[in-house]
Amino acid sequence: MTHSPTQPNQPPALLFDFDGVLADTEPLHFTCWRDLLAEKGIALDWDYYETQCIGISDRDMLSALGKIGPLVYSIDELLSLYPLKKQAFADLCAKTKLIDPALKQQLTDLHNYKMAVVTSSGRTEIEPILLRENILTLMAAAVYGNEVKALKPDPEPYRTAMERLGATRAIAFEDSRAGIASATAAGCDVVVVRHASELPELLRAVTRLHHLGEPRV
Repeated sequence: MTHSPTQPNQPPALLFDFDGVLADTEPLHFTCWRDLLAEKGIALDWDYYETQCIGISDRDMLSALGKIGPLVYSIDELLSLYPLKKQAFADLCAKTKLIDPALKQQLTDLHNYKMAVVTSSGRTEIEPILLRENILTLMAAAVYGNEVKALKPDPEPYRTAMERLGATRAIAFEDSRAGIASATAAGCDVVVVRHASELPELLRAVTRLHHLGEPRV
């Protein structure tokens, strides 16, 4: 994480990617796409999905997916699968415990921090989850992919979040290369989250260092 001095009594904003950070939803996205693409003869494996499809726009993802099978599919040809994927994802989320209650309590206790969700996914896909998991009310702002002109790795999503929070300093929790690049370009300090299960400890470390007035590491 980038080093910068801490200003007493002015906690930085805390900005969270959703998929893979607040919730371990990437395996659910993968399962939905794998099952739908199999019907078109496309064999999607996790390694390819993890390295090529996470943290990018839907069109870029469909472009990548259309090139891995024996037949090449255009973005428009695969777009027809998108409503089916969204419904399959919603169905999986409805019966899956996505966010640990301990993390919810941890976020609740951080009432002196301005917080926001910054995701490349659309509002209709993510907001129902945030509402159901009682996370949205803890956030002062949310930036969805369909609300910005340029998605990650462009800095616009994180800049938008900081503007909405009125924040000049922020720490972003990210798991993808595109997200890390976006947050860094927006001037945020970045904490890399390798798995959503790491977030509670990383969050404790960041807020503990800020509370003690020490440089963040």
